[in-house]
Amino acid sequence: MEAMRSYDRYGLLLNERVVKTPLVISAMAGIVDAEYALARAAHIGAAFLGGYSIDTPTLDASRSLEASGRKEFLYDDPVEELGRQVSRMSPSNVVCGLNMRGSCAESFSLIASQLGDRVIYEIDAHCRQEPLVNARCGEFLLHHTDLLSEYIKALKKEDVSVSVKIRAGVSTDDRLLAKKIWKAGADIIHVDVMDFGYQKVKQIRNSCPLVVIANNSINNFEKMKDMLSHGADLISLARHSDERTLSGLDAAISRFTDEHGWYNAPKQLCRGGDIRSLTFCCMPVKNCPLIPMLEKIGLSREDYLAFKQEAVGGTPLDTGAQTCFGSLAWCCKDSSPCMFREMTLREAGLSNREYMRQKKQLADKIMQHLFDEHADNHSC
Repeated sequence: MEAMRSYDRYGLLLNERVVKTPLVISAMAGIVDAEYALARAAHIGAAFLGGYSIDTPTLDASRSLEASGRKEFLYDDPVEELGRQVSRMSPSNVVCGLNMRGSCAESFSLIASQLGDRVIYEIDAHCRQEPLVNARCGEFLLHHTDLLSEYIKALKKEDVSVSVKIRAGVSTDDRLLAKKIWKAGADIIHVDVMDFGYQKVKQIRNSCPLVVIANNSINNFEKMKDMLSHGADLISLARHSDERTLSGLDAAISRFTDEHGWYNAPKQLCRGGDIRSLTFCCMPVKNCPLIPMLEKIGLSREDYLAFKQEAVGGTPLDTGAQTCFGSLAWCCKDSSPCMFREMTLREAGLSNREYMRQKKQLADKIMQHLFDEHADNHSC
């Protein structure tokens, strides 16, 4: 029952499991293990344990870092230790991920072949400590993206879910990096936005259809909403993953979602929204941000009109003769006052919450059209 309520509220799945809240614990070496995650299980939907070094070069790097005073997870047998951690997480309702540092594709394949599909495998392309970079992991992969693609493909051959943890602003172009990660077969991009803020999340959202987890100093609801409304599907916490912060964010996002229906609804395009905000855009009849967006994604005005009209056919959005353009398909976000939209919703017996859920379904269709059916033209 709890899983069904959570899915009805957020519609979130990771590794084919329902995510009960869009709050995630991010890996912190030497700190985030199963014990750490389970102590916070009441207010998180997923946890990435680690980082775990999984072969001789990366374990040697971990030992070097610990000798210099940094906390690290150390063990003789990575398969045995990671398997033990995953088994401890199994009875919980928290989706489990393993953040791993490997020096070659075979190291990732070995772990996945032994542990199977019960966990998400996260490639660490984030750590910047010199011993790890020298071991061909962490930020090394952001400068050697062909190698990163090899790691992703090696894991996908094991038929498992793959996440990639990156640090924004290290690669020469994060948009191209996101596309490469997507094309290599990954399922999730977990991005430390550094000092770039939500603009980096928006940039990545506009570049790929993957699940996006935003990370770095998201310790209050306003910051959380900024990330979610610019393209993040989930947010992760590391140093701020204390019970008080997590419980406050969990309560706030559940209240917001129960009121508005769409927990990570984008801002409208004219207010800086990401590509999903096309769901709120009107017809392209005036000089507004919609026109350059359509040009950027390679979608003609005629195709945009035809697609959106077809997408709402047979849905509650295909009503509203008294609205500005004759259909709720072209109407704006529930937070924007509009007497014509509200009149239409009342006459149709639709709550604002259900209206926003319908807009989310339209946004999902738009994303599928742009990235799956129209991907060759998409250059955003």
